[in-house]
Amino acid sequence: MAFRLIDIENWERKEFYEHFINQVVCTYSVVVNLDITNLKNHRLYPAMIWLLTKTVNDMPEFRTSLTSEGLGIYDEMHPMYTVFNKENKNFSGIWSYFSEDYDTFLKNYEIDAEKYSTSTRYAPKDGTPPNSFNISMVPWLEFAGFNINVFDDGHFLLPIFTMGKYF
Repeated sequence: MAFRLIDIENWERKEFYEHFINQVVCTYSVVVNLDITNLKNHRLYPAMIWLLTKTVNDMPEFRTSLTSEGLGIYDEMHPMYTVFNKENKNFSGIWSYFSEDYDTFLKNYEIDAEKYSTSTRYAPKDGTPPNSFNISMVPWLEFAGFNINVFDDGHFLLPIFTMGKYF
């Protein structure tokens, strides 16, 4: 996992970054309807996790983070996603290594989901990489808007994705 520091003084986004990190500390939500017709031959949740992670890895803006080292961009991100425990009706947050090859990723996902889907812990898989981002799905709830507010000092920059029931 490489984390490349941004030279803020020479960064083309410096003015915008400083404005929103210091003066107008905020979060934002965007709701996007996706046509998932072409996913009909794939299991929806792992396919969506792979597609979201591929998109995040294709866009440096989604890999930008503020760490103890400073502001920088991760070279690669891995998904941290939820798995539902059918017995106790809770979920656990787990992560899997991402691979550009969908079949390799799917194998990683299936191993992790199988191993941790009966856990009663929130985060049963140790070693969550710092270069991970959050994905969750509420497949029984159809919604057109969803908003998560992270209560911190406004320095959480990584994306959080939440999906609902498809329609």
